[in-house]
Amino acid sequence: MGRIAGLAFLYVVLSLFLPLTAFAAELPALTGRVVDDAGIIDAGTRAALTQKLADFEKKGSDQIVVATINSLDGEEIEPYANRLFRAWKLGQGGEDNGVLLLVAKNDRKMRIEVGYGLEGTLTDLHTKLIIEDDMVPAFRAGDFSGGISKAVDDMVMVLEGNPEELEARGARNQQTPFNADDLFFAVFIGIWAVIFFGSIAVSILPPIFGQKIGPGRYRWLGMTFEPGRRSSGGWSSGGSGGGWSSGSSGGGFSGGGGSSGGGGSSGSW
Repeated sequence: MGRIAGLAFLYVVLSLFLPLTAFAAELPALTGRVVDDAGIIDAGTRAALTQKLADFEKKGSDQIVVATINSLDGEEIEPYANRLFRAWKLGQGGEDNGVLLLVAKNDRKMRIEVGYGLEGTLTDLHTKLIIEDDMVPAFRAGDFSGGISKAVDDMVMVLEGNPEELEARGARNQQTPFNADDLFFAVFIGIWAVIFFGSIAVSILPPIFGQKIGPGRYRWLGMTFEPGRRSSGGWSSGGSGGGWSSGSSGGGFSGGGGSSGGGGSSGSW
C-alpha cells in the first residue's frame, strides 16, 4: 500500500513539473565567438565578426559572443538568454564582463544580455538603442548579417569608452519627424474649434459687451450682430451667406566563468 502511495505521489510531482520543463528550450553548444545555429549570417561576415571579437577581447578582458537559434520553443527570450549566458559562463570569473547578443529567427526576437560587471558601462539604454537603431531596421530589410555586425560595432564602441556617438544618434532618431497627417488633423481640429466656440461667443458676448442698436441687434468690435437670428448658413452678423465675418522617425572557444543577472534589452522585428 505504501508503494502504491509513493508511486502516486511521484506521478503527481511529474505531472506538475514536466509541463514546466517542456517550455525550457534546448541550449546550443558554445563552439566559438559566433554560434550561428539559425544560419542567418553569411560566411564572410561570420569570419569578420569572429576576428573582430577576438581582437576586442585581447585588448582587455571583456567578451562578446553572438548566437542565433531557430526557435525559443515557447520560452521567453529573457530567461532563455540568461540561461544560455550562465551555461556558457561568458566573461571572466569574478569580473562578469561578458555580453551575449542573441537572435531567435522564427520568433523574430533579439536580446542583448549583459554581465553584472558591464551593466554600468553597456547600460540598458545603450542596448535598447543598439537593438532599435541597428538591428530592427536591418532585420526588417532582411539584412541579418549587416544588423548583427553593426550592433557588434556599437557594443565595442561603447565598451571601449565612446558612447557619445551612439547616444547622439539615438537622440536624433527619436526626434519626431514632420507628419502631414498630424498637421491636417491639427488644422481640422483648429477650424472646428473656431467655428464651434466662435458661434457660442457670437451668441453670448455681443449682448454683454456690445451696444444695443435695435431689437436683437448689437454693435460690438465694429461689427453688427444678431445673436437670436439664424440665416441659412448660421449666425448672422449683418452680412450675406453663412457665418460671421470681420472682413479678414571558432571552435575551441569557451567562456571564462562569468555570469549575468538579467541586465540588457530585448526587441522584435
